[in-house]
This record gives sequence, C-alpha cells and structure tokens, in this order.
Amino acid sequence: MIKIALIGQPNVGKSSLFNRLARKRVAIVSDVSGTTRDVRRREIDINGREAMMLDTGGISKSKNEIMEDGSEFKIFTNVKRKAIETAKEADIVLYMVDGKNIPDEEDRNLFYELQGLGKTLALVVNKIDNDKELERLWDFYEFGINDDEMFGISVSHNRGTKKLFEWLYEKLPPSAAEIAEANPKVISESEMDILVDPIDEFEEPEEIDPNHIKVAIIGKPNVGKSSILNALIGEERSVVSPIAGTTIDPVDETYEVGDKKITFIDTAGLRRRGKIQGIEKFALMRTEDMLAQANIALLVLDASEPISDQDEKISGLIDNFGLGVIIILNKWDENMDTFAKLSEEIRGRFKFLYYATIVAVSAKTGRNIQKLEDKLLSIYDNYHRRISTSDLNRTIEMAIRRHSLPSPNGNRLRIFFATQFDANPPTIAVIMNKPKMLHFSYKRYLINFIRDNHDFEGVPVRVVARGRGERSAEQEQFEATYQEFNLPTDFMLSKFVEEEGDFEYHGED
Repeated sequence: MIKIALIGQPNVGKSSLFNRLARKRVAIVSDVSGTTRDVRRREIDINGREAMMLDTGGISKSKNEIMEDGSEFKIFTNVKRKAIETAKEADIVLYMVDGKNIPDEEDRNLFYELQGLGKTLALVVNKIDNDKELERLWDFYEFGINDDEMFGISVSHNRGTKKLFEWLYEKLPPSAAEIAEANPKVISESEMDILVDPIDEFEEPEEIDPNHIKVAIIGKPNVGKSSILNALIGEERSVVSPIAGTTIDPVDETYEVGDKKITFIDTAGLRRRGKIQGIEKFALMRTEDMLAQANIALLVLDASEPISDQDEKISGLIDNFGLGVIIILNKWDENMDTFAKLSEEIRGRFKFLYYATIVAVSAKTGRNIQKLEDKLLSIYDNYHRRISTSDLNRTIEMAIRRHSLPSPNGNRLRIFFATQFDANPPTIAVIMNKPKMLHFSYKRYLINFIRDNHDFEGVPVRVVARGRGERSAEQEQFEATYQEFNLPTDFMLSKFVEEEGDFEYHGED
C-alpha cells in the first residue's frame, strides 16, 4: 500500500490535514506546539483508491528538557529523527508550512533534505484563508518547487484541499474495481466535493471484527507504556524518553498473529486530575475514548517503585469499561522483591481487578514479552467465551447445592434458569421469582463459582438477576429458539434437576 507522510515544523496543521484525509478526528489538534510526537498511521480512501497516511511529530530545533538530576534530554531530537525515518519509509511526502509566516532557514533546509530522498514531494502551504493571502505563495517558490506540486490550502476553512486531493488521487494506484473495468475513473465534481465536507458527516461506527483484538496500554506517566508497545511489535513505534508525559496523542499499531489482528493503542499517561494541565486534558478524554473501543487493557506498573493511589484509580477506570485486563509489572529487572509478594499486594489493593492476570516483564531486555503476547490471545478468547445453557445451569445448580439461596425476611428465592445472553464481557442472566431481593454478596458468590468451573481468566463476568417479565432482546431471541422446538423456557432447568431442592421446577410461580 502506498504510504503518504506528513512532515513539517510544529503547529503548521499536519494533524488537522491528517484528520481531514482520515475523515475522522483521529489526532489531537491544538494550538500548543509539539502536540504530536509519535507517528500516527491510518488507512485512507480517496474516491476508491487506498493509501496509508502517516502523521509525524513537528520537526523543530532541538529543545533541551531538564531532568530531575540536572541532566538534559533532547526529546525533540528523537521526534525529528523519527519523522525523517518516516519520510524515508513513505512513497509520497507532503511537506507542510505555515502560510502566515515567511519561509525560514529551518523550512528550507528540511525541504532540501526531503528533496534529496528522491520521493514524490509536494509543498503544502497551510493557513491561506482567503484569496488575498494567495499572494504569499510567491515567497515559497524559492524552494525550487514546480507550480503543480505546491498547494495553498486552509484546512480549517476547507479551502484549496480539493486540488491537493486530486493530485494525491492521481499518484495512487488504481483500485481493484478500476482495474477490472480497465477504464480509469474520472472524479466528478460531486464526488470530489465529498472529500472537503465537514469531518463530522463521515464519522461512522466501525464494524466489529471478531478476529480483531484492540488492546489499550494505560498507566501513569513514565512507567514504560511506549517501551512495552515497541517491545511487542519489535520496532521503535513510539518515542521513548525519561520525561513523563512524552506520549500525548494515542498511538496505534496493528499486526497479525495467526488468524488474529492485534491493534495496540499506546495512550497518554494518566496523572491525578488536579495535576492535569493544558493539552493533557484532551489526552485524558482521548484515552477514555480508546478504552471504550478496546477489548483488553494492559495496565502497566513500574515494578521498581511502590504502588500508588493513582495506580488504584486507573484500575477502577478499567473496571468501569468491563475490559479484559493484564497487569504488567514492567522494569522487573530493577526490582528485587519476589513476584509472589508483589502479586499479593496488587491483589489486595486492586480489588476491582481480582480477575486480572499478572505478568512480570522487562521491555528493556525483552523478558517475558512472548508470554505477554500469548496471554493476550488466550484472554481475548475468554472475553468472547460463551457457556452452553445446559453447562451453565449445571454450574448454577452445583453452586446452590453448596451454598443455598438466602431467604430474606422469610421470602424463599428460586432461580428458574440461567442463560448467558451476551459476551464482551460474558454476561449471564439468572431468571428468578424475586430478582430485587438477590443480595449482591450472593451474586458475587455465583460469579466466583462460575469462574472456578469455567475458564474466564483475565476477564470480568457479570451476573444480572431478572424476573420473567424482564426480557432483554438477547433473551427473547434465546427463548424463541427453544419455542421452535415446542419447549418451555424452563425446560433447560427442569430437564436435569431433581424433584427436590432450590432448583426444582415450580411451574408458573
């Protein structure tokens, strides 16, 4: 697939154009210089022709970050290096400049460096908001660019983008449909106008692919989330530095393992709300959006430091979204405590994630990274696991025989049958006579008993109590299946239970 790289200095509008081409607000856009630091990738479609769009961090003069020990770390040096490497990887390079300013020496040097790569290159002059400002384009001819390879646009005002999209369309290989027709497609005015309409009209829900695993990597700043991502995919995908808050915009990377496709999302570090400032507020909102779309969360902890209250709060965030979870003890090579001792502490403090799998790794040395990948696949299978109705009811029956249902205020509770009506995460309904009287402690007991008898490692299991009149759409579909065979809805329970006991079929009660 053809790769298109967006290159330029900070705050020239690269992320805005990236969102326009992706037809979705993928990258965080702000007036803060240096918001984008990692490379974002997104498959785009220009009237049927596909390409991979790469949004890079802003290339600027090296900026020194002063560390706590007084040393200097040039984070933007790494950002520049990664952007140039991306340009070398790409087939087409769009170099963006700010049309409000006259060309400076930095822009000229970077553009000449890109010309030396021998790539298809275009100069995109952004922030040309009206016809009068078109005169500023003359200042950029000194770059030695041809007229048909320079585009004056305004992403925010949707000006001039149509000509740029037409140019890109001509540079992309024909689609399969075009090849089959053996007739190059001519873009009509109405078709190209679609590309320059507001982004909101294109934001459509993505189809769910059962073989596509979406993994969010979350944790406090500077615990090694980006290092974990780089170790898993085997390349430097995220910019890594000892500076807390290096990652701002979530970074995603997809690769295939067997018949599964795994997308890792490296999110910004989550600070205490009182310490969140400026652009980090957008990063927090985007992290929550990513969690809402994910199947599994990797909660990264720094094993070389004590567990903090903020770690506990982040664990509660994962529980709210009902995700499968692996707790990663990173930097294990720097910690002298035993794994068992630290695991016990985690179980005691992260009570919401009692079902989580704990894996100790070292992103630096690669220790247990393969084990982590294997666990991801098994937990994803558990996340989608469904228990047959007969097996589930046998399990519930055994649970009640071991610990009978309570009788609050003399009311005898009866469970007629149970069924798993949803997955992602596994959700089970117990149909009973007085669902509102089922205490949460007994519900928790049922969940633990189900977990003991079925493989739900690493994923939450939910149990909801409902009366016969409280049917969800999934339950109605389930019962309709049994009615096709002229079986009563209580058949699953009465089929295999004894005449006495709490699981006895009592008819219409």
